[in-house]
Amino acid sequence: MVAVIHQSTSLRNILNYNEQKVKAGLAVCLEAGYYPVDAADLNFHQKLRMLEMLTELNQRTKYNSVHISLNFDPSEKLPDELLKNIAEEYLDKLGFAGQPYLLYRHEDAGHPHLHIVTTNIKPDGKAIHLHNLAKRKSEPARKEIEIRYGLIKAEESKLQRAYKLKPVYAARVLYGKSETKRAIGNVLQTVLPLYKYASLAELNAVLRQYNIVADRGEENSRIFRHSGLVYRVLDEQGNKVGVPIKASLFFKDTTLKFLEGKFEANKMAKDDPKAKLRLKNAIDLYFLGRNKSVEGLVEALKKQGVNVVLRRNDEGLIYGITYVDHQSKCVFNGSNLGKAYSANAIKERCPNMVAGEGKKQNGEAEKAARDGHGNGVKERDYHENLSSHEQHTSLGMPGLAQVLLEADGMQQTMDWEFKRKRKKRKRMRLSTG
Repeated sequence: MVAVIHQSTSLRNILNYNEQKVKAGLAVCLEAGYYPVDAADLNFHQKLRMLEMLTELNQRTKYNSVHISLNFDPSEKLPDELLKNIAEEYLDKLGFAGQPYLLYRHEDAGHPHLHIVTTNIKPDGKAIHLHNLAKRKSEPARKEIEIRYGLIKAEESKLQRAYKLKPVYAARVLYGKSETKRAIGNVLQTVLPLYKYASLAELNAVLRQYNIVADRGEENSRIFRHSGLVYRVLDEQGNKVGVPIKASLFFKDTTLKFLEGKFEANKMAKDDPKAKLRLKNAIDLYFLGRNKSVEGLVEALKKQGVNVVLRRNDEGLIYGITYVDHQSKCVFNGSNLGKAYSANAIKERCPNMVAGEGKKQNGEAEKAARDGHGNGVKERDYHENLSSHEQHTSLGMPGLAQVLLEADGMQQTMDWEFKRKRKKRKRMRLSTG
């Protein structure tokens, strides 16, 4: 069994996600735990109000909503009553005994899984601490439940690796195959609070993994002048399709004004040396060998749970690179990691680049449009999609390589950078006295 815990500031968004699944015939509400009536006798507002009454008792706690998914091995076919018992026991061991909750069985993936919606605000107004909850209580609870009910252990199941490598449990939006507004909303309510992005371009690097883009329009457009924002669906080639949907039609956390505040907060939040070091080590590890290429780097990082977004101009020349780390949930432009990880530096570190491409690109980056900020310049944005079903290695760096690179990775980068710099000779100055 694999347990994944998400915390949020919006009960409505979490509940809406699950209820929409029910309407689409992809989920069933199995139980309304500690509610006065059965789940079948409750409508959306009654389900929501029960939980909201508790959150109103504590206005100081920022994250007052909890969304948990319990995932089982594909070979396990568990009856509903057993699923109910597992969910209740798991919550009790987490410290949520007596808390009202809603239990959903989802049928939209290749393995059986449950979703639990609840709040961490207790009837006395005190908050259940969520910090490090997965390590402190969830892991021990998971292992005890696996033994008690004879479940396939997460360590012995391919599900553990596949689920860890999945960016979020939101599905990619397929134009014409899903209701556009609802599908976009499902992605936004999971991506926006989880990932650390410091610009609209960095946010789009994540959203593009789900065929979505946040668009401000052209600089002379009405929506751009009024600081508006729309969300659009992309086809498999990255082209915008369908009708744009205003951010204001979703929940308030999707508007440009809110996101700009989040950009500032994320600049400091994602400036974590450990998160950067893991990513830099993964890149440096790839370049330890010979005959390296950009395409090879993309594939190598994908196996480490990192998506690489390459920004190209009309001629197909790379002028920018962004890394989306699905483990740390941080988005980094190459230059944010250091000069050795920028687009130009990566090209120079790849001997298999087309001859003369670097020279052709001089000056191109300044002319290219910023992603998400239209200015009349056309560009093509190539991105690699992370598949949650075709991964073969875990997110963590190999143990030996991690130890070696933590000591030598920075030295290698520094040596490489110094090769690009010319030493200046000190000139002797003669005294006039």
